[in-house]
Amino acid sequence: MKTKAKPESRPIEILLVEDSRGDATLMREVFKQSRVPIHLNVARNGEDALAYLRQQEPFTYALEPDIILLDLNLPKKDGREVLGEIKRDHALKHIPLLVLSASQDDADMRLAYEQHANFYLVKPLRMDHFSVLLKYLEDFWIKTLPQE
Repeated sequence: MKTKAKPESRPIEILLVEDSRGDATLMREVFKQSRVPIHLNVARNGEDALAYLRQQEPFTYALEPDIILLDLNLPKKDGREVLGEIKRDHALKHIPLLVLSASQDDADMRLAYEQHANFYLVKPLRMDHFSVLLKYLEDFWIKTLPQE
Protein backbone atom coordinates (compact mmCIF):
# COMPACT_ATOMS: atom_id res chain seq x y z
CA MET A 1 0.00 0.00 0.00
CA LYS A 2 1.38 3.34 -1.03
CA THR A 3 1.16 6.14 1.53
CA LYS A 4 0.61 9.72 0.57
CA ALA A 5 3.34 12.12 1.45
CA LYS A 6 2.29 14.92 3.74
CA PRO A 7 1.85 18.05 1.64
CA GLU A 8 4.42 20.72 2.28
CA SER A 9 2.86 23.65 4.07
CA ARG A 10 3.76 27.05 2.82
CA PRO A 11 5.80 29.33 5.06
CA ILE A 12 3.96 31.72 7.34
CA GLU A 13 4.04 35.15 5.69
CA ILE A 14 4.91 37.91 8.15
CA LEU A 15 5.11 41.58 7.27
CA LEU A 16 7.36 43.44 9.70
CA VAL A 17 6.90 47.19 9.46
CA GLU A 18 10.09 48.49 11.05
CA ASP A 19 12.37 51.39 10.17
CA SER A 20 15.29 50.26 12.34
CA ARG A 21 17.65 48.08 10.31
CA GLY A 22 19.08 46.67 13.53
CA ASP A 23 15.68 45.62 14.87
CA ALA A 24 14.69 44.16 11.49
CA THR A 25 17.94 42.16 11.34
CA LEU A 26 17.40 40.95 14.90
CA MET A 27 13.85 39.83 14.08
CA ARG A 28 15.12 38.01 10.98
CA GLU A 29 17.66 36.15 13.14
CA VAL A 30 15.04 35.30 15.75
CA PHE A 31 12.65 33.94 13.12
CA LYS A 32 15.40 31.66 11.79
CA GLN A 33 15.05 29.80 15.11
CA SER A 34 11.37 29.15 14.51
CA ARG A 35 9.98 25.62 14.54
CA VAL A 36 7.77 26.55 11.57
CA PRO A 37 8.90 28.00 8.26
CA ILE A 38 8.51 31.78 8.24
CA HIS A 39 8.95 34.14 5.32
CA LEU A 40 9.68 37.61 6.71
CA ASN A 41 9.09 40.68 4.56
CA VAL A 42 10.15 44.08 5.85
CA ALA A 43 8.65 47.47 5.04
CA ARG A 44 10.81 50.31 6.34
CA ASN A 45 8.12 53.00 6.50
CA GLY A 46 4.36 53.38 6.68
CA GLU A 47 3.89 54.28 3.02
CA ASP A 48 5.76 51.17 1.88
CA ALA A 49 3.74 49.01 4.28
CA LEU A 50 0.45 50.18 2.78
CA ALA A 51 1.76 49.83 -0.79
CA TYR A 52 2.91 46.29 0.06
CA LEU A 53 -0.45 45.34 1.53
CA ARG A 54 -2.32 46.82 -1.44
CA GLN A 55 0.09 45.19 -3.91
CA GLN A 56 0.98 48.54 -5.43
CA GLU A 57 4.28 49.36 -7.18
CA PRO A 58 6.91 48.19 -6.43
CA PHE A 59 5.17 45.42 -4.44
CA THR A 60 2.81 43.99 -7.06
CA TYR A 61 4.26 40.52 -6.35
CA ALA A 62 3.54 40.65 -2.61
CA LEU A 63 1.63 37.86 -0.93
CA GLU A 64 -0.93 38.77 1.69
CA PRO A 65 0.72 38.38 5.08
CA ASP A 66 -0.67 36.03 7.68
CA ILE A 67 0.45 38.43 10.43
CA ILE A 68 1.54 42.07 10.49
CA LEU A 69 4.06 43.25 13.11
CA LEU A 70 3.84 47.04 13.18
CA ASP A 71 6.14 49.55 14.84
CA LEU A 72 4.41 52.80 15.80
CA ASN A 73 7.21 55.28 15.18
CA LEU A 74 7.81 55.21 11.44
CA PRO A 75 8.96 57.68 8.82
CA LYS A 76 6.75 58.96 5.98
CA LYS A 77 3.53 57.66 7.54
CA ASP A 78 3.33 57.02 11.25
CA GLY A 79 2.44 53.53 12.47
CA ARG A 80 -0.64 54.87 14.23
CA GLU A 81 -1.95 56.14 10.87
CA VAL A 82 -1.02 52.86 9.18
CA LEU A 83 -2.89 50.88 11.83
CA GLY A 84 -6.00 53.00 11.34
CA GLU A 85 -5.88 52.65 7.55
CA ILE A 86 -5.42 48.88 7.69
CA LYS A 87 -8.27 48.35 10.13
CA ARG A 88 -10.63 50.60 8.11
CA ASP A 89 -9.80 48.78 4.85
CA HIS A 90 -12.27 45.92 4.24
CA ALA A 91 -9.67 44.06 2.18
CA LEU A 92 -7.03 44.20 4.95
CA LYS A 93 -8.74 44.43 8.34
CA HIS A 94 -8.97 40.64 8.76
CA ILE A 95 -5.15 40.27 8.92
CA PRO A 96 -3.98 39.89 12.53
CA LEU A 97 -1.99 42.99 13.41
CA LEU A 98 0.33 43.06 16.39
CA VAL A 99 1.88 46.34 17.40
CA LEU A 100 5.55 45.81 18.24
CA SER A 101 6.82 49.05 19.73
CA ALA A 102 9.39 50.34 22.17
CA SER A 103 6.69 52.60 23.60
CA GLN A 104 5.28 51.61 26.96
CA ASP A 105 3.05 54.68 26.99
CA ASP A 106 -0.50 53.89 28.10
CA ALA A 107 -1.86 56.35 25.52
CA ASP A 108 -0.12 54.43 22.69
CA MET A 109 -1.46 51.12 23.97
CA ARG A 110 -4.98 52.50 24.37
CA LEU A 111 -4.91 54.05 20.88
CA ALA A 112 -3.67 50.79 19.35
CA TYR A 113 -6.55 48.83 20.87
CA GLU A 114 -9.09 51.54 20.01
CA GLN A 115 -7.96 51.18 16.39
CA HIS A 116 -8.45 47.40 16.65
CA ALA A 117 -4.88 46.15 16.93
CA ASN A 118 -5.04 42.47 17.86
CA PHE A 119 -2.27 42.76 20.42
CA TYR A 120 0.33 45.21 21.72
CA LEU A 121 3.86 43.96 22.42
CA VAL A 122 6.68 46.03 23.88
CA LYS A 123 9.95 45.38 22.04
CA PRO A 124 12.33 43.37 24.17
CA LEU A 125 15.66 44.96 24.98
CA ARG A 126 17.63 41.74 25.31
CA MET A 127 18.20 38.98 22.74
CA ASP A 128 17.01 36.21 25.05
CA HIS A 129 13.74 38.08 25.50
CA PHE A 130 13.28 38.09 21.70
CA SER A 131 13.35 34.30 21.90
CA VAL A 132 10.47 34.46 24.39
CA LEU A 133 8.65 36.73 21.95
CA LEU A 134 9.19 34.18 19.16
CA LYS A 135 7.79 31.37 21.32
CA TYR A 136 4.74 33.49 22.11
CA LEU A 137 4.19 34.29 18.43
CA GLU A 138 4.52 30.62 17.50
CA ASP A 139 2.37 29.25 20.32
CA PHE A 140 -0.45 31.75 20.18
CA TRP A 141 -0.54 33.43 16.78
CA ILE A 142 1.10 31.08 14.30
CA LYS A 143 -0.43 27.84 15.57
CA THR A 144 -3.92 29.38 15.37
CA LEU A 145 -3.60 30.37 11.71
CA PRO A 146 -5.70 28.32 9.30
CA GLN A 147 -3.64 25.55 7.72
CA GLU A 148 -3.68 25.17 3.95
